[in-house]
Amino acid sequence: MTSRRLAPAILLPLVLALAACGEKSPPPAAPTQATKLVKMLKVGAGDTANEQRYSGEVRARYESTAGFRVGGKIVERLVDAGARVKAGQPLARLDPSDARLTATQAEANRALAAADLQRTQDLREKNFISQAALDAKQTAAKAAEAQAGLAKNQATYTTLSADAAGVVAAVLAEPGQVVAAGQGVFRLARDGEREVAISIPESRVAGLKVGAGATVELWAGEERKPYKAVLRELAPVADAATRTFAARVSILDADAAIALGMTASVSFAQAAEEKIVVPLAAIMQQGNQAAVWVIGKDNAVTQRPVEVERYADAGAVLKSGLAVGEHIVAAGAFRLTAGEKVRIAEE
Repeated sequence: MTSRRLAPAILLPLVLALAACGEKSPPPAAPTQATKLVKMLKVGAGDTANEQRYSGEVRARYESTAGFRVGGKIVERLVDAGARVKAGQPLARLDPSDARLTATQAEANRALAAADLQRTQDLREKNFISQAALDAKQTAAKAAEAQAGLAKNQATYTTLSADAAGVVAAVLAEPGQVVAAGQGVFRLARDGEREVAISIPESRVAGLKVGAGATVELWAGEERKPYKAVLRELAPVADAATRTFAARVSILDADAAIALGMTASVSFAQAAEEKIVVPLAAIMQQGNQAAVWVIGKDNAVTQRPVEVERYADAGAVLKSGLAVGEHIVAAGAFRLTAGEKVRIAEE
């Protein structure tokens, strides 16, 4: 009797425990669709300075390659690269032996032709020969005299002298080397005006003209002093290898701090214009086409192709594709899909 009365009391807690274990847990909350956080930018137009900056090398306006007017073996080089020379200063010498022998031979031929002419004139006065024979001797004497003068001049060409004051930019031949007439031995940079040699891409050459104002800054030195400059020369034909146009920018207020061979930056500042500028992080590249994500009213993003005019320090300057007042994704554009809703980050 006692065991039957205790059974319900034991079974009741077991039933309650089983009932508690059978209860279902609540379903998880459905994830929201706008889970990605992005930074939004309202498109606006502003004044942008269309500045073009190029790197170049400081050079002299007038540079020439000096060489001997006759061929021969170099026996002496009198200056080194970087030396400052004056007009008429000797730079190098050739072996003068051959030139002296040639001059001696030409002088002997001249003397022989002059004596022969004198004898012919005496015979003509006695009417022993014709006038034609005398004319031939006179012509031969003049030719021999001219040849002797040429050989004498060539004997002086064995010394190479500077045509003008300047700096030896490069040495192109050394003692012991045999050079031909006209072969370059030195490259001389004349004193005076200084220029910066630059190369302009074909996409920018249309907006530049000879006489355009520019600013030159040297890379050397702690303080970048700006120098006024002007575009003096622009090549009419692009280089076949680099597809750039060679240009020379003349420095108007050059001083002693500008040395040949220095690296300089040349900038051409044009008039400011109203353009839409977007951050570089907002630009996506889809093949050959640039694009941005445009945020709609319901925070859904749509990809839109844009045309980039140029890339500047402030961002990408657009030519078309966006209108003022539209909202775009300024950061986080590379992890979105079309039609996806986003959350806007607060500033």
